[in-house]
Amino acid sequence: MKEKSISLLELRQRNTRKVAALFLAPITILMVVYIFYPIVDTFITSGYQWNGISAAKKFIGLGNWTKLLKDMNFWIAFKNNVVIMILSICIQIPIGLALATFLDFGGKKLTIFKVIWFIPLLMSSVAIGFLFTYALATNGGLVSTISGWFGGGNIDLLGNPKTALLTVILVICWQFTPFYMVYFMAAFTNIPYDVFEAARIDGATRGQYFWKIALPLLVPSMKSAAILSMVGSLKYFDLIYVMTGGGPGTSTELMATYMYKQSFKTFNMGYGSTVAGGMFLLISMVSLITMKLLNGKKED
Repeated sequence: MKEKSISLLELRQRNTRKVAALFLAPITILMVVYIFYPIVDTFITSGYQWNGISAAKKFIGLGNWTKLLKDMNFWIAFKNNVVIMILSICIQIPIGLALATFLDFGGKKLTIFKVIWFIPLLMSSVAIGFLFTYALATNGGLVSTISGWFGGGNIDLLGNPKTALLTVILVICWQFTPFYMVYFMAAFTNIPYDVFEAARIDGATRGQYFWKIALPLLVPSMKSAAILSMVGSLKYFDLIYVMTGGGPGTSTELMATYMYKQSFKTFNMGYGSTVAGGMFLLISMVSLITMKLLNGKKED
């Protein structure tokens, strides 16, 4: 009887493994085909001099990687990515938290603001890029028109190397802040309402409740939001490419736009793959360091 019980248990475990393998097979195949294989193939292609079209490939070993280490345009693009990353975190997360707090404290009567503030996130990045390109145009743009009302001249925000990157960052924050607003609204729902009621019974104001109780409870969500913002900032492409194309000069050049230009404009697919590989390594390194710093101190 004991042997029969063991065999039934083993049979159940075997069937569970088969079912698990069956359900995991589709996503595993998709990840191998669309994630792991392209990453491996990118690093393989980086070892060749190739235009991406002809069948002829010339193996040059680490030649592209040596060139990348000395390529100042790539490091300028990386610096621009880091600037976007830092400012995105400093702008999007505090504003998103403020909007979520306002909506959470306001209750159902502020539902209309949830809809209005969420609209930018529903729009395509390409559409937003074209929208703000026309809105910020030097001649006839919104900013230049308002400047003209007060007797000023035309203002070229996107054509000025000193203001182009900051302007693009503000547009990015306008689009993605609603995401963090919704993210923190969900985080607020995880705080038991009993905690809020207990604080009010003890005489705490809404401000004291937020700073002393809610905010410390939201710290894990804020760390996760910072990581999401960081990773997203390091791989921006579409909005910036539409608005500035990486210009003027290299003032808004990013790693993704530089990789695209090398691969599909100058048809230097080997070096473009090297840029993509360097981008992958840098994003992974920055992500790991950030997660280590944010999650380094564990509570006992």
